[in-house]
Amino acid sequence: MSAIAHSLKSVIAISMAVTLFACDGSYKDKQQLSIKDDAPLAMGKEINLKYTDSGKVVTNLLAEALLDYSNYDFPYQEFPEGIEVRFWQDGKRSTVTSDYAIRFNGTGMIDLRDNVVLVTSDSLVLKASQLYWDQNNKWVFTDQPYQIKFKDGSYNDGARFDSSQDFTEFLSRKNTGVQLIDQKEIQEDGKQDL
Repeated sequence: MSAIAHSLKSVIAISMAVTLFACDGSYKDKQQLSIKDDAPLAMGKEINLKYTDSGKVVTNLLAEALLDYSNYDFPYQEFPEGIEVRFWQDGKRSTVTSDYAIRFNGTGMIDLRDNVVLVTSDSLVLKASQLYWDQNNKWVFTDQPYQIKFKDGSYNDGARFDSSQDFTEFLSRKNTGVQLIDQKEIQEDGKQDL
């Protein structure tokens, strides 16, 4: 067999092997092969995302950096340099900031950490070292120490709480604080005469 024929058979054999393996698997599998094991799928700097409803901005997310790990089995987005989220409802703005945040795509859960500060449109101020926000159930909670000051001036320092995201339902555990009570409102309700 001539050297040319032998070389031709080798090239054909290699071409068939490459074709056989290249046709196997999905696009996602091939995409995974091109990414390092611990690398994000995408990275972003100076993020300014705006979510609208009926042409009005309802949420504005600001972050210095975003790492997108949607290529993982349990996909998430990480904000390693912190986050600021502004919300508008009925034209009134609320804001939440933290030094670090992570959002889990599949569950709608957001984990805010380090210097978490929430200021609602009606002047409620919450400070915590960590705060979880369950977007699907519209619920916020923490098992870490927190301080909350309500719009009427009452305040609460505690170890953990659960609350609706609008703070109309609030359950605090292991806490101290001051609750301001409107004497006229109590007398009108007939519950107690002070």
